[in-house]
Amino acid sequence: MLTKVALNNTDLTISRLCYGTNMLGWMLDQGKSNAILDTFAALGGNFIDTARSYGDWAPDAPIGASERAVGAWLQTRNRNDFVIATKGGFFDMRVGDYRNRVTPPDIAADIAQSLDHLGVDTIDLYFLHMDNPESPVEPIVDAMIAHREAGHIRHFGASNWAAERIAAANAYAASLGKPGFVASQTFWGLAAPDVSAAAQQGYQHYYEGEYEDLHAGGLPIVAYAAQSGGYFTKLAAGEVGEQLAARYANPVNERRLAVVQLLAEKHGVSINEIALSYLLSQHNQTVAIFGGSSPEQVAESAKADALALTAEELEALRTA
Repeated sequence: MLTKVALNNTDLTISRLCYGTNMLGWMLDQGKSNAILDTFAALGGNFIDTARSYGDWAPDAPIGASERAVGAWLQTRNRNDFVIATKGGFFDMRVGDYRNRVTPPDIAADIAQSLDHLGVDTIDLYFLHMDNPESPVEPIVDAMIAHREAGHIRHFGASNWAAERIAAANAYAASLGKPGFVASQTFWGLAAPDVSAAAQQGYQHYYEGEYEDLHAGGLPIVAYAAQSGGYFTKLAAGEVGEQLAARYANPVNERRLAVVQLLAEKHGVSINEIALSYLLSQHNQTVAIFGGSSPEQVAESAKADALALTAEELEALRTA
């Protein structure tokens, strides 16, 4: 069964592997979505991540397709058995609204829609999907505190926020005697990215070189792109596509692949298990969001929870 931990500074108990649902409700129909989520739950997984915007890029899908799929499945379960995270404040792709929507009115609208799509009274962990660096942190934090105190959300976190902005927001919340962001959903995986290419593909604020101090100070990192798009598995098979190559093809990752292969052979596990365990084995609290388009893929990735890499193995991977 997947390991569960208390998320720092919250009352949430979560599986260290979080299932990311961006394929549900549009690429995968409700029946396939249910099968995947049933498998994750049977393995002991209880932490599910979605977003108000997931699926809105598919014109034939309903608005908020992923949230709706999660919500429909959740109706068949005991709501209290699962920790549901969603995100808002992103562009509204369905109507072509590409202004910065990290504003109190837009956040309120997105939270209301997410509650409706998910069919829940309260969202356990609500991430702001992006930052609005042109706005002071104070009105944004005030809005999030108000939603928490109104019972719309239990906790809030930041996704794609600069570390210095998270620190400023939490300092302001502390000055009010209130909790601030309880986690950062951050771009991080074993594969070292080309930062500029990744940013062009929408992956911003990579963990390394920016978030270490916040992380060491107790802020949990919920890593997205935790499998690096399956880069090491695909590189070993010679099947890396153009977009993935633009993001990750570099000498560092060629060296890391060699170490990954050695460790996979040593432990008798898959390359993907090494990649996910690299995050789960970190000293500071780290959760890995993983994907999977079938129950079999979910079960395969879940094996990484049982593998603990040593400090020496982590260092060998990091410094390859």
